[in-house]
Amino acid sequence: MTRIVHVTTVHPRDDIRIFRKECVSLACAGYEVIQVVGDGRGDAALDGVRIVDIGARPRGRLARMREQPRQALQAVLALRPALVHVHDPELLPLAVKLAARGLTVIYDAHEDVPRQILTKQWISAPLRPLLSRLFEIYENRQVRRLAAVVASTPHIAQRFARVAARSVNVSNFPFLTELAPPGRPVARERRACYVGGLMRTRGLLQMVRAVALVPGLRLTLCGAFEDAAFEAELRAEPGWSRVDYLGLVGREQVRDVLARSRIGLVTLLPMPSYLDALPIKMFEYMSAELPVLASDFPLWRDILERSGGGRCVDPCDPEAMAAVLSEMLADPAAAAAMGQAGRAAVLADYHWPKAEQMLLGLYRELIGAP
Repeated sequence: MTRIVHVTTVHPRDDIRIFRKECVSLACAGYEVIQVVGDGRGDAALDGVRIVDIGARPRGRLARMREQPRQALQAVLALRPALVHVHDPELLPLAVKLAARGLTVIYDAHEDVPRQILTKQWISAPLRPLLSRLFEIYENRQVRRLAAVVASTPHIAQRFARVAARSVNVSNFPFLTELAPPGRPVARERRACYVGGLMRTRGLLQMVRAVALVPGLRLTLCGAFEDAAFEAELRAEPGWSRVDYLGLVGREQVRDVLARSRIGLVTLLPMPSYLDALPIKMFEYMSAELPVLASDFPLWRDILERSGGGRCVDPCDPEAMAAVLSEMLADPAAAAAMGQAGRAAVLADYHWPKAEQMLLGLYRELIGAP
């Protein structure tokens, strides 16, 4: 059996893209799949994937970046795989070292990191453009030495197509049935929802202010706050009294939240790294037959207009958001039709089995069938 190894020292072992989609899909296709992680929870086996733990993460980002790639390198070399698939930018030196030893190595670009750097609040604003450019130069030089780049969006794949030997888009689309509407009827409440990271750039402040302007509307938030200061700021908003904050929740509870809501929000602010992104939450809302209210970015507007799955709005304008929310709530039949159209689009185009074929095709090209 052909052995492949996925490596992450940043993401959790049950990460949806890495483990539940890529690793499990490859195991189901017949490859021997091992995931190397560094979380201190020990070795395990789950859903046909063997998990090898290199130990708990050191405290501090710099210590982790210094120590865990070295430990991961030793673990990978001991496993003697036919292919190595790395998932973190900090593992690029590891990837290059493995490629220099003759291994077939893939870099998975989950995000457009140079554009992300432009929005990092912990980096001094005057330094962000310089650091963004320097990292892009570094990242491009490193991937030239690898067998391929797997990108999470067409935009990222196109960017790497100019420098990588092979660049393939494997979009992070939802499973067909995981969040599908339950078979039994569930009454949708006068409620909007947001599932994901709770941070300023995701438009949470504007969401809370918009909900406060719509009579009787409540907002369910699922996810973790980026920092305590922003959480305190949001809780101080008058509109927080309309919020039901559930924290981090499991997938079954996410499904229940989506089934009971009337509108799914993905009103991220117009940051460079978001404009060409394909947010998984938008497609998960659509898969649950939930009409979407999204930021008015050209790519997102095109998806929602072609599918009929939702509306777009200026994410920086709470009053405009409130007006569109009120319109969507005022016509339940039209909202239901949007939800049905969104699910139909997911069934036709925006689902993991379709993206999975791109991943399997790349693996067959690089190392053959399992």
